[in-house]
Amino acid sequence: MSIFAIGDTHLSLGTNKPMDIFRGWQDYVQRLEKNWRALVSPQDTVVIPGDVSWAMQLSAAEADFRFLDELPGQKILLKGNHDYWWTTMRKMQDFLDENGFSTLKILHNNAYRVGDFSICGTRGWFFDATDDQPDKVLLREVQRLKTSIAAGRALGGEPIVFLHYPPVTRTQRCEPILEALHAENICCCYYAHLHSAAVGTAFQGELDGIRFSLVSSDSLGFSPKLIEK
Repeated sequence: MSIFAIGDTHLSLGTNKPMDIFRGWQDYVQRLEKNWRALVSPQDTVVIPGDVSWAMQLSAAEADFRFLDELPGQKILLKGNHDYWWTTMRKMQDFLDENGFSTLKILHNNAYRVGDFSICGTRGWFFDATDDQPDKVLLREVQRLKTSIAAGRALGGEPIVFLHYPPVTRTQRCEPILEALHAENICCCYYAHLHSAAVGTAFQGELDGIRFSLVSSDSLGFSPKLIEK
């Protein structure tokens, strides 16, 4: 029972938002499926930390969710900055139930136990994000992170944190998120969001006792990354 991660799947099977217009994204859905099926077994779990689907409404994400549901393993989905379909937890869970998407789970102010670990996380916040009230949004994300970690500890597993936005790069730091990770004694944090040339700005490795790793799909060659076996 292994844990994998791959973010930024950017699926658009039910919408007209092709990603293969970008360099390196040609045939990415087929590549993702081929690699996924070669690596992931039905007993495994795959965390997708944001930018799951380009759908603007939840109903328009049905084809993308069906594609993921039919792949091996359990999948845990987080919100990314392009997940416009994201809505309340109840509406999302009802949508999954009504469509029989039994392998998909939503990570939102909660956590999931997988073996000896608890999967925790939230969207997070980043330096290129735009919002009318950035400080308010950041504080909300910090609280959601803490709530998720608390839920993970209550489940009895060692918390592993997943964020969409990177809390640190080679040149920038999101101090409130980093402070929360340190305060909660988190040892591993996986993040997405960075693509193309921005992949080169990613911080990967250990910083003050926390191991950080980028798992955006194009940085991984559209192949889920094994993080725990």
